Amino acid sequence: MSAVEPLRAQSFGMSQSTHNRPVRVVCVTSGKGGVGKTNISVNLALALSLQNQSVMLLDADLGLANVDVILGLHPLYNLSHVISQERTLEEIIVTGPNGIRIIPASSGVKRMAELTPEENAGLVGAFSELNDSVDIMLIDSAAGISDSVVTFSRASHDVIVVVCDEPASITDAYALIKLLSQDYGMDRFQILANRVATAQEGRELFNKLVRVTDRFLDVSLSFCGFIPEDPQLRKAVQAQRAVVEAFPSSRSAEAFHRLAAHIIGRWPIPRSASGYLQFFIERLIDPAYRPKERAE
Repeated sequence: MSAVEPLRAQSFGMSQSTHNRPVRVVCVTSGKGGVGKTNISVNLALALSLQNQSVMLLDADLGLANVDVILGLHPLYNLSHVISQERTLEEIIVTGPNGIRIIPASSGVKRMAELTPEENAGLVGAFSELNDSVDIMLIDSAAGISDSVVTFSRASHDVIVVVCDEPASITDAYALIKLLSQDYGMDRFQILANRVATAQEGRELFNKLVRVTDRFLDVSLSFCGFIPEDPQLRKAVQAQRAVVEAFPSSRSAEAFHRLAAHIIGRWPIPRSASGYLQFFIERLIDPAYRPKERAE
């Protein structure tokens, strides 16, 4: 039995649901750490849920996870227990603010940071067995160009690359886009400017990246928005709450709501498979798909 098969052989059947429409899967990633990627993932998940979307948030920074920390949650189990077959994917899901469903990962577990490409693929495939109503799944990936970042980016319908106005952030974002483009054929990326003062500053940061990619790569970058520098966001982080919930009238909360509305209103819903391993791929191929019942 391959490394993928034990995960796929588990029972992930949740309560029966007729909602087997395609799931929009968005990977939030970055070339370098420390740019606010996880905070963006958490707040965007909550903003989407507040706009009547059923949201699942996967903490895919498998060895240094902290979605649960940002939200003050204390899950008993995480993806390391799924890999070890101690728990099923269904059993580790926890509920966050406004009903968002969170799949926690582990922190400080070296084994999880060193999963093989086959094991990462097994995690992707396991989601097809969730018989659950989900409109959007957000993936908070690790930073950099590890196997997990590549696998989860390729398995998503859209990739948001988070950048800050720092030379290392721009350089590393370019390196990530270059890898995914030249080695794996990905050609569309959404760019989100974080910690900027104004929309114009965010657009200028986007243009810096575009000038480089237009010169050396055959890719299409889209500016999906900006998140402003906001002291209330820092207060929310210290309180282990999402700023969208803690300070709903803050500049950053308003920016997250704009981004959520942009995704819901303007990004096309996936209608076909890409030819590569994808999350919830059976719902794209066969709308009548139902996970198999567990064999006793």
